[in-house]
Amino acid sequence: MYYSLFEIFSIGVGPSSSHTVGPMRAAKRYLDNLKSEGCFPLVKNIKVTLYGSLALTGVGHGTVKAIIYGLMGLEAEAIDPGKPYVVAVERDGILHLGQERAINFNLKEDIVFAKDTFLQEHSNGMKFSAFSEDGTELLSEIYFSIGGGTIARQDEIGRRISRKPYNVPYQFDTCQELLNIAEKQNLSISDIVLQNEVCLRPEKDVYSYIEKIHQVMQNSIERGIKAEGTLGGGLGIRRRAGEIFKSLQDRFEKNNMDSLMIIDWLNLWGFAVAEENASGGQIVTAPTMGSAGIMPSVIRYYERFAHHKSTFNIKDGIIRFLTTASAICSLYRSNASISGAEVGCQGEVGVACSMAAAGLVAAMGGTNYQIENAAEIAMEHNLGLTCDPVGGLVQVPCIERNAMGAVKAVNAARLAYSGEGKHLVSLDSVIKTMYFTGIDMNTRYKETSLGGLAKHITNC
Repeated sequence: MYYSLFEIFSIGVGPSSSHTVGPMRAAKRYLDNLKSEGCFPLVKNIKVTLYGSLALTGVGHGTVKAIIYGLMGLEAEAIDPGKPYVVAVERDGILHLGQERAINFNLKEDIVFAKDTFLQEHSNGMKFSAFSEDGTELLSEIYFSIGGGTIARQDEIGRRISRKPYNVPYQFDTCQELLNIAEKQNLSISDIVLQNEVCLRPEKDVYSYIEKIHQVMQNSIERGIKAEGTLGGGLGIRRRAGEIFKSLQDRFEKNNMDSLMIIDWLNLWGFAVAEENASGGQIVTAPTMGSAGIMPSVIRYYERFAHHKSTFNIKDGIIRFLTTASAICSLYRSNASISGAEVGCQGEVGVACSMAAAGLVAAMGGTNYQIENAAEIAMEHNLGLTCDPVGGLVQVPCIERNAMGAVKAVNAARLAYSGEGKHLVSLDSVIKTMYFTGIDMNTRYKETSLGGLAKHITNC
């Protein structure tokens, strides 16, 4: 099933696409349904229940703030994280529903954390219920945040994969189908995505959006490098991107460089974006916010260190990078998952690494088979990666994991680019393996903070 580049790369605020952007969109959609059902003028009180992973790590992942934003009618792409929306609600006990009606809202009582309840459909469940002045329930809906900011209502969750397909010229469910289309039509993977996208919206909008998401990615790097101080949440994690950058500058000025400095630059860019995400900055889901530092880092690597060896200019190379990465993500969304709460971090950092490796090979002028090989190598060596955020925060091990993912993506791309694209394990096989590995993974290691580092970290 083809997923559009516009839904794979979305712009929002950190720290988590599934725990922040998804709940925000669910709350906003519920608000819209209150209006369409004629219930909005009657609402006196709203209760929100968070289940499973949302309940266990929602505080550290910013879910409470996201719910407030959504019920206020705010959009993820336009939110100003600097404004004290939640502070005002907590202080006054008043929520301006849709920014139109003031209702009583107690953060401690009206948002319930059902930590022991995991709904059958997905770990990231949430229930919204509105009541009239006499206590009559007006509308109750259950939503699931299924990864990358995508949401589904309870009656839709079964259609996550078998949804109505887009009306595009090239539909593909597997990578083999994608490769067959490309060979038959004599197209690159990037060409296939672009031809699909221009059937969904005007061509100028497609290229404008690609340019926009690239710019937001690069802006997040620059903000992360310039920012200082300690990240919120109580772990006392100091922002390191600025320090890494100063160290690199100092080494350059003193001519104290070595052959592995490129890794230091990748680490810097990965840290910069991941720290911005952890602080609630503006980020592009790629494919999630918890893994949002990998794609921008590898794109900047291409711009700074590799484009001169490419057959394309930088602008065309970036277009090929992002469109190819989008196609790879579409395969994971169709046949597996990009939700850490469903399959662990292999579905976030692993998929981001796979996307970035494929995108880099495409930007360098590699063949479709080399692209497939790069995506496969990257995921093969992320299989089984757990999601166990310390304190329920997107900080440890998430920030370093973005840097490591970027380095691994570049290595996977180089391995694939130096070969002919022939290999034993197919990308389709590794995607299937990733999904079943995630299904078999113990719930403690799937964004619940009940196991792994989150439980066994040693405080010195």
